[in-house]
Amino acid sequence: MTSPFVLPSVADLHDAALASRLQHIIDHKTKPLGSLGLLERLALRLGVILGTEAPVLNAPQMLVCAGDHGLAARGVSAFPSDVTWQMVENFLAGGAAVSVLARQHGLGLTVVDCGVAKPIAARDAAPGQPRLLLRKVAPGTQDASVGPAMSVEQCAQALANGVEVVRGLPGNALLLGEMGIANTSVASLLLARLAGLPLAEVTGAGTGLDAAGIERKRAVLQQALDANASATNPLDALAALGGYEVATLVGAVLQAAAERRVIVVDGFITSAAVLVASRIAPHVLQRCVFAHRSGERGHSLMLAQMQAEPLLDLGLRLGEGSGAALAWPLLQSACLVLAEMASFESAGVATQTA
Repeated sequence: MTSPFVLPSVADLHDAALASRLQHIIDHKTKPLGSLGLLERLALRLGVILGTEAPVLNAPQMLVCAGDHGLAARGVSAFPSDVTWQMVENFLAGGAAVSVLARQHGLGLTVVDCGVAKPIAARDAAPGQPRLLLRKVAPGTQDASVGPAMSVEQCAQALANGVEVVRGLPGNALLLGEMGIANTSVASLLLARLAGLPLAEVTGAGTGLDAAGIERKRAVLQQALDANASATNPLDALAALGGYEVATLVGAVLQAAAERRVIVVDGFITSAAVLVASRIAPHVLQRCVFAHRSGERGHSLMLAQMQAEPLLDLGLRLGEGSGAALAWPLLQSACLVLAEMASFESAGVATQTA
């Protein structure tokens, strides 16, 4: 696939000296060695991403990308496509889970119409309220079970939109969210194609399908893989099997990584976008914090593909960015431990005897 624009370049963050200094600081806090567990590894990662021994998270941004999918007409979801635009309105009205959690944690909330089937009216947002960006490539993708979901040009436009949106966002942390009926099907397809895994292992209930519904979903997804058998590299697979919201997120991830922002990954669908981005630019993963392990079948396998260590395991399968928002206080705590927790020397506390 040839894009009409240049994808952002993502450099290697490897800095052994900085990592060593950070580890020394962490190890000499007033605690037994390693006793803060995963929080210590998180603090180290945040310091390396932001390039400092004293990382500070500024103006965190929750980005929720929304789009509809032609596959939805094939009965792969327990909910109708109208739920996509209805939930976008719910995000903007402040009533969705991600809206509540964004308010709680002081996260800027931006909702992007990447390809919702129904027209959504433009509107102004009051300061501190969710805002809407209209970046609709088309009113939903085509049915991937009979051919490509997007054209090469449409996919490239969605990627470019994601790059442009992130360029316009403040802060040094980007939390990923999404909305799109049938987009767990997209995530399953991308994982199956890019990781070579059987559909039976990566396809789950999504919004709540019963056993018969899951079997029907798998059959439709197999048709999609067969109809797009030649789409094997990451960008071709994204165009053939993906959605406008996922492609927009891929562009957003690449741009955030290029800008050395902390990228907080939510669940199955946002992880699929990161999987694609990491196959394009592997160093993307150095910038990522994986918020949680989803209850959706396939997410554990997707995390394993990226050697990701999720912070939470709450059985979540809502999406929207809800898991990323729930994990956000852990990132804040990791930074504060680095900045404010005393060392043995500064506190006058004796160290462990040999």
